[in-house]
Amino acid sequence: MVRILITLLLIISNVSFGAEVNVGTLVNVEGVRPNYLTGYGIVVGLNGSGDGTTSVFTLQSIANMLRRMGIYVDPKAVKTKNAAAVIVTAKLPPFAKPGMTFDVEVASLGDAKSIANGVLIRTPLMGADGKIYAFAQGPVSTGGGFSESNKGGKVQKNFPTAGIIPNGGIVERSVPFELNGQKTIVLTLNSPNFSLAYEIANVINKHFNMNLARAADSATIRVSFPPETDKVRFISEILNLKVKTNPEPTIVIYEKTGTVIMSGDVKIDPPVYVSHGNIYVSVTKTPVVSQPSPLSSGNTTVVQNVKTQVVEENGRIFSINSPSLKDLVEALNELGVSPGDLIAIIQAIKAAGKLHAKVIIM
Repeated sequence: MVRILITLLLIISNVSFGAEVNVGTLVNVEGVRPNYLTGYGIVVGLNGSGDGTTSVFTLQSIANMLRRMGIYVDPKAVKTKNAAAVIVTAKLPPFAKPGMTFDVEVASLGDAKSIANGVLIRTPLMGADGKIYAFAQGPVSTGGGFSESNKGGKVQKNFPTAGIIPNGGIVERSVPFELNGQKTIVLTLNSPNFSLAYEIANVINKHFNMNLARAADSATIRVSFPPETDKVRFISEILNLKVKTNPEPTIVIYEKTGTVIMSGDVKIDPPVYVSHGNIYVSVTKTPVVSQPSPLSSGNTTVVQNVKTQVVEENGRIFSINSPSLKDLVEALNELGVSPGDLIAIIQAIKAAGKLHAKVIIM
């Protein structure tokens, strides 16, 4: 007999309410951010695991590359399986200067089985404006590979069609952004909040004893540079300032895995009465011998007689008489709720106006 039960994983955030954190963990400085780069390249040196003849763009790319080197080959005559077409992606760090190196990621574009231990030929990396900002080249590391048995089965450790090239990118052009020419900086909140934006602006003004910061909206804080100031040091001081946060109470439910995360000062208005019952599904398999008819050409076989039974427990009524999150969690655990039942209970308490938190279902 097989009993099907649904498990529940419940996680509670232990972050203390009203904790002091650095401003730099809550905001971004407008203009100071990484930029995505993309390129198309060829990985060579593969041991027969590259693109086949069905990847026409790979054959054409190899022919074009050889043509630039003075070797003219008909793309239809290219039959190599030791090369693979790849897409190269990377993030150009803020204030990156020519000559700086960074990691790049490589992923197969065709039908290659593996690009492990291959070498990426020099590939231009372009930004959203179509300009070349960097080049990528070097050996590809996939972090392992796969093993194949004699009968053709294989056990794959990772994805050998994607890898990285540590320090494989080199900056050729810097992104235009001049900090010295700025008269103000703009701080953008990771999570827009009117109270937090006002608090950050207030902390900045108190620290410098000047009216420099102003919250433009729930996500934007504009800060003016004081006259004759070191701008790098000024920004560093702002990002290291402490601000007291009061996170919005939130309950996040991920239905696929049954994970529930509760954070913030979740409150309920007691009393709340919950009626709940569990459903168990029992599957019983009984072997039965099937005999063929006399003088027939059939064979005796054993089949499984499957019987399914659904049992529903009587509903229980449970009361929640405390406004704290801890007591709410203990009550739900005592009920032994499944993820589906938990979602229904939380939504019902929320709909009744008794739960004061934002509920997010993913």
